[in-house]
Amino acid sequence: MAREEYKTFKLGDWELQSGEKLIDAHLAYKTFGDPKSPAIVYPTWFSGSIAHNLWLIGEDRTLNPNEYFIIIPALFGNGQSTSPSNYPVQGEFPRVSFYDNVRAQHKLVIERFGITHLRAVVGWSMGGGQCYQWATQYPDFMDLAVPFCSSAKTSLHNQVFLEGVKSALLAAKGIQSAGSGHGGVLASGQTLKTWSDDEKEVGLKAFGRGYAGWGFSQAFYRHKLYETALGYKDLEDFMKNFWESWALSKDPNNLLTMGQTWQNADVSKQEPYNGDLEKAMAAIKAKTLVLPAKTDLYFPPEDSEYEVQCMSPGIGTLRVFPSIWGHWAGGPGDSKDDLKWLDEQLSRFFKENSSTGEKLALPIRSSSSS
Repeated sequence: MAREEYKTFKLGDWELQSGEKLIDAHLAYKTFGDPKSPAIVYPTWFSGSIAHNLWLIGEDRTLNPNEYFIIIPALFGNGQSTSPSNYPVQGEFPRVSFYDNVRAQHKLVIERFGITHLRAVVGWSMGGGQCYQWATQYPDFMDLAVPFCSSAKTSLHNQVFLEGVKSALLAAKGIQSAGSGHGGVLASGQTLKTWSDDEKEVGLKAFGRGYAGWGFSQAFYRHKLYETALGYKDLEDFMKNFWESWALSKDPNNLLTMGQTWQNADVSKQEPYNGDLEKAMAAIKAKTLVLPAKTDLYFPPEDSEYEVQCMSPGIGTLRVFPSIWGHWAGGPGDSKDDLKWLDEQLSRFFKENSSTGEKLALPIRSSSSS
């Protein structure tokens, strides 16, 4: 497989919300379109590389590089931006939050491209979580926000799911979970830095099989869409060659880092909200289209309804994917009907809000990227 092409933006030693820091940090990113066009930030999702976002971009799509300048920044921990798999420092990887990611993305947008206002921030899953973070952390910086199949705060039920797959992965090293939002309980001499081949295989396969019960809905399995839509011969073929194969392609420490970021996600964990989610939602100024999936087991529509209700009048709009694909309704493009529905919603929303005063990017400044 050819190496994925992307650029990096150097951040130096990056101070984190946790009080720790990333040493010599960088953001990986890729862009599409003309920097003078209205800009859209489209962050990556849990385990996804930059290339895994490309399914929503195209000349026949709403995210059209002929109309917009599209920036895809990679999450800390995804293996391209600063991550356990490429970190030069020994020891445990620092605790990273959505706040830390979005602050770095904001720096990228301003300093690398000279952009002082975005047309939109859009994203699926953890990418959508970053949409909420952008809209609350920099509420005047964008016209529109479109989080799909995501949440502004990780629910207790979602934390429980993540505890299950995290614990399955840690068990391969004989390590217990230290609790939701934390890593593992390490005994004297234990480390998560190095995994043997056997530990990786056992842990990652267990992680993939645990994930299998959550990524798609009960109805997806009942109707055997893994056979009719995805082409697997039976359930075990799907478990091995979809889920285990996906998990085995990942670095276990990267998954643990991104999972911790996900478990701790909460846009109210910043000034001036101080833990008040309703206050954080009410502070959003960008017109926001929230798109949960009817059968999503991570981010059910009820949670999205509450978040939209907390927004100021006229800010939030809720539309629900009418799909049995569960979380996968929102991406990464495997369900063609859902992809069509999503793109239609984006097109409609962008057109409905075309008079919100788009601001073009300023001329590019000197680059600090490499």
